[in-house]
This record gives sequence, C-alpha cells and structure tokens, in this order.
Amino acid sequence: MASGRSHDRATRWLALPFALLWWPGLGPMGVAVAAGAFLVGGLWLSPDLDTRSNATRRWGPLRLLWWPYRRLLSHRSLFSHSPLLGTSLRLLWLGSLVLAASAALGPLGAPPPGDVLQGGLELWRAQRPLLLTAFTGLEASSWLHLLQDGDPIPRLPRPLRALLSQRRRLSSRSRWWRH
Repeated sequence: MASGRSHDRATRWLALPFALLWWPGLGPMGVAVAAGAFLVGGLWLSPDLDTRSNATRRWGPLRLLWWPYRRLLSHRSLFSHSPLLGTSLRLLWLGSLVLAASAALGPLGAPPPGDVLQGGLELWRAQRPLLLTAFTGLEASSWLHLLQDGDPIPRLPRPLRALLSQRRRLSSRSRWWRH
C-alpha cells in the first residue's frame, strides 16, 4: 500500500499526461478540465477520505464535513474504494451537503435547493462533454490510487464476507458428502 506522499506525487505527475489525452476531442478547455479534475480527485476527493489522511487535512476547517462519511465507512470498504461507486458516493455526499447548505441558508438569501438542482441540470445540458471529462478525471485519479494500493478490488463489508465464508464452508462440506 502506497503512502499518502506517494499518492500525491503520482497524482501530480500524471495529471498533465492524462489531460493531454483530451486535446484531440475537446481542445484546451478539455485539457484544463481533465487536469483539474484529476488533481482534485487525487488530492481532495481521494478514496482515503474515509481516514485521517492528507486529503482530509487539505479541506482545512471544512474537513468536519467528511467526519460522518469517515464514521459510516470503514477504510478500504466497498463504498469508498470501489471503481465508480467510490467516486460517485463522494460526489453524492458533496451534492447532498450543497443542497443542505442551500436549504439552511435560504433565509439569508441562498437559492433554494430546487433552484440549485435546476442549475445543475442546465449545466449538464450545456456542458455534458466537459462534465463527463471531469467525472472521468476524478475516476481516473481514484483508479491510480487503487492501483497504487495494490488491489483495485475493495474488501466486501464484514457481514457479506462472513456470509460468503459460511457459504464456502457449507459448499465444501456438501462436495465431500457427494463423493
């Protein structure tokens, strides 16, 4: 398993090569979005937000926003260290925080959550290729992290591991009786 410094170094080194892959299809804007998303994904939205990590510390005082996430997920769980699922869950967590802040700050003039969602939908319609590029950048940096950890397949939650172990024991016994 790589150290936090190793993850950060690899993320910084590979952001530009990854981003340049987008030049032919999306030009300089695609390169900028891909590089930015790769860096944000590796340095601020890392799969290691489920621990006290460099990524968590980078949030400064806002790191408290990740405390419930850290408490709900065990490190290297299916929900934090899975391809696609981990990145999507972190983005959903952030989105829910934005909507909650919008609702809470409504009396102070913040737009209501419905308007925030409508703005997100309009952004999706207008900038779909760049938003997909951004998600791909976030996901690619997550894959880099998982590969550096040595296994891109996360551990199943404990109850599922116990259930599978029990099923294996039972199936091995039944094979013994068949012979």
